[in-house]
Amino acid sequence: MDSVTPDISAFEALPAESPLFMPEQSFSARPDKEGRPRTPVTEPRTIVLRRLSVLGSALALTVYGAWHMHLVLDANGVTLLGFTMLALFVLLFFWIGLAFTSACAGFFSMLTRGGLGLGLTRSGPLPELQGRTALLLPVYNESPHRVMAGLKAIYSSLKATGQIGAFDLFILSDTTQPDVWIEEEAAFLALRDYTGPGGRVYYRRRHNNTERKAGNIGEWVRRFGGAYAHMVTLDADSVMSGDTLVRMAGAMERHPNVGLIQTLPVIVGGGTLFARMQQFAGRVYGPVIAHGIAWWHGSEGNYWGHNAIIRTRAFASQAGLPHVPGRPPFGGHILSHDFVEAALMRRGGWAIHMVPALDGSYEESPPSLTDVAIRDRRWCQGNLQHMKVLPARGLSWISRMHMIVGIGAYVTSPLWLIFLLTGICISLQAHFQRPEYFGDTKTLYPNWPHVDPVQAKYVFIGTMLVLLAPKFLAYIALLFDKTTRKGCGGFIRAAISVLVETFIGGLIAPVAMLIQTSAVVSILSGHDSGWNAQRRDDGDFPVKIVVKQYTKFTLFGLVLGCGAWIVSSALFFWMTPVLLGLLLAIPLVVLTSSRKAGEALRRAGVLLIPEETYPPEVLVTVQNELKTEADILPEGAISALRKNKALRKAHLEMLPRPRQPGEPISADRLVGLLKVKEAPSVAVAEHALTIKEKAAVLGCREGVEALVALPEK
Repeated sequence: MDSVTPDISAFEALPAESPLFMPEQSFSARPDKEGRPRTPVTEPRTIVLRRLSVLGSALALTVYGAWHMHLVLDANGVTLLGFTMLALFVLLFFWIGLAFTSACAGFFSMLTRGGLGLGLTRSGPLPELQGRTALLLPVYNESPHRVMAGLKAIYSSLKATGQIGAFDLFILSDTTQPDVWIEEEAAFLALRDYTGPGGRVYYRRRHNNTERKAGNIGEWVRRFGGAYAHMVTLDADSVMSGDTLVRMAGAMERHPNVGLIQTLPVIVGGGTLFARMQQFAGRVYGPVIAHGIAWWHGSEGNYWGHNAIIRTRAFASQAGLPHVPGRPPFGGHILSHDFVEAALMRRGGWAIHMVPALDGSYEESPPSLTDVAIRDRRWCQGNLQHMKVLPARGLSWISRMHMIVGIGAYVTSPLWLIFLLTGICISLQAHFQRPEYFGDTKTLYPNWPHVDPVQAKYVFIGTMLVLLAPKFLAYIALLFDKTTRKGCGGFIRAAISVLVETFIGGLIAPVAMLIQTSAVVSILSGHDSGWNAQRRDDGDFPVKIVVKQYTKFTLFGLVLGCGAWIVSSALFFWMTPVLLGLLLAIPLVVLTSSRKAGEALRRAGVLLIPEETYPPEVLVTVQNELKTEADILPEGAISALRKNKALRKAHLEMLPRPRQPGEPISADRLVGLLKVKEAPSVAVAEHALTIKEKAAVLGCREGVEALVALPEK
């Protein structure tokens, strides 16, 4: 720790405050557009035609598919099971049909070199910025070494543009682990030392992290937002190039009606097989999907919570989130705040644009299916919570559709499961129920009940074609893009990568379906998701844990397979793709969580992406920083503060003001201070303190000074 000895004689962790009023919005009141037109000037002139073509085609495709599904079932009579299956088919087929027609629009946009707009360019002279932009990096119990590596890369890239003076960097900590907190402060001081005088890098830790990330950003806006025309929201794993940041800020200055510009982050840095599959899918299929939604959403795009630039005044005036009525998991503060913030800004007359063709925006993927499941549990709750936001007054129908799509991303899993089980029930009914050939009405010809196997085969093939077509379109688009094609190892290796990702992803899909279904059921039964830090580096779990967590999926697959075989061998073989994924759940999770498997495919040239074949400079900087020895606190926070006077001085200056009479009393602080006072040594005191008490004691000058004064043993 003695290596962190910056000059802090004139230390200030934060700039002077510049408050900006951010009122809480009402979902029942009419929004104040402040004279802005109903249709933004940046809206494409053909937007109505675009939306009609995408939505109309999806609807027509669904009607066609529904008719053929009707022919599959018994057309001579209506049963409850048959009606249920047909209704589910219509809902689910429209879901994949819309994804297909949107991907077709994206394919068209990519071939015609669309996807930028707003005067944005990938190359050419950079605009000269007039205003100031804040880069906001909220962190919550993340690795400080990883966070600072990304920030250092962003800072260096911005400095290379010659316009670093237009940007300030803020680390907004909500960290609750005391050792990580003090390590953050040490890493911040090291970054300050690296940037030198006037580096404009700031750090703030909230000691009461209410409303999670939304509250973290909102607190910054209310304290410092008045000094910045724009803010760029980042995640702990976000990296953006300086060139991209300058071009985005320039676009915001040229278009004063635009409230938000969302980039398409490329997933990078994957080591495990699962992460490499995610990054390949995101890099190859993602652009087709993103270009499609950008093409028909126009100026009513969405916000994904990070790697986006936002007009600070627009955000402050329109995006102050209220609490939704009720108790968690549906009530309380809004978890998936980004969708709602974009919808509220659009309601206030601001344009929201996505620019998928703008590169230089990166993020990382969770390393395993288990990590995705943990993250998705929280996202699932946040998206289902949007059901209470949908009726909000004044929202555009596109904004409501964003929320419906978000809800559907999770609700479709239990619907697919019900659809599957309904099909089995229909087969069981046909197998065991004695048919009534003539019924109660006299007729010359018998009433033959049937499920047409030929039509069923056609419906299955057609559904799979619609489902997989976006991947095929993405591969064709790759062939027309020389850089992407070479970066993915050439057209043959890219084709092999598509097949590998599709095959393994298809096996994982039934397991993911059950995971999401259990999450939906858990949330509907009233269980809150909590707030946990996300793992980002290693996906390996002990095999015992994997067996414990995924045995239930294997058992479900066995029961499902036995039931299908009892009905008929044809049904069993028809369900083989689903059954295989469930039966192989445990080895699949072990394999895809393996870094060795991911690296083996990388060496074979499979699942490559251009960003690792020809890594951009900003990512090279990140990797070089991560290879350096991390400035960690091997002895813990208390020992570091006792031994490093510079760190201790900075820590004390960054603490909030002392508690004033009448303010809430912290029980953890009172108990913690008493334990420290009664302890004969610092070792005894640290052993006696809980994590919350330790954080509370380190959060006040009295506690730090008491710990420093204690003897070592």
